[in-house]
Amino acid sequence: MTPGQILGAILVALIVGFGGAWQVQDWRMGEKLAKQSGLHGDDLAAISNAASAQARAEQGKRLALEQQLAGQDQQHSKELSNAQRNQARLRDQLATADVRLSVLLAEDPASGCNVPTATGTAGVVHAARRAKLDQAHSQRIIAITDDGDNAIIALRACQAYVRAVAP
Repeated sequence: MTPGQILGAILVALIVGFGGAWQVQDWRMGEKLAKQSGLHGDDLAAISNAASAQARAEQGKRLALEQQLAGQDQQHSKELSNAQRNQARLRDQLATADVRLSVLLAEDPASGCNVPTATGTAGVVHAARRAKLDQAHSQRIIAITDDGDNAIIALRACQAYVRAVAP
């Protein structure tokens, strides 16, 4: 064999050797990549499962809060309707003179104020002079207390909502 043929044979042997080594290296790298891909897929599945469990928990909390708020809303609506019914009954009693509003009079004989007093001794405060209020004034007082009662009920509803929503 000539030196060119020997050199060619060595080159062919080196190329085949490098090609074989390259194939082995490629096979090993492919195996490593496949293993990493499997691990990455497992990590993604775990993250996805954790995220969906957290989303279900948050949805459960939200539904529980909505149910609690609905119950509170029903309670406050019932309180409001009861207060309105009582106020309407009181207005009717005032209109038919079944009930009369009166105020205690201060005992000041020097004032010279002539306010008509209620006759009779039956009452909560014994031996005190009382003056009956005019029906129009009574209606205005009841309207003011109606507004106050409605405001208190609405305020309690707002406070309950804030307590439920903000931990």
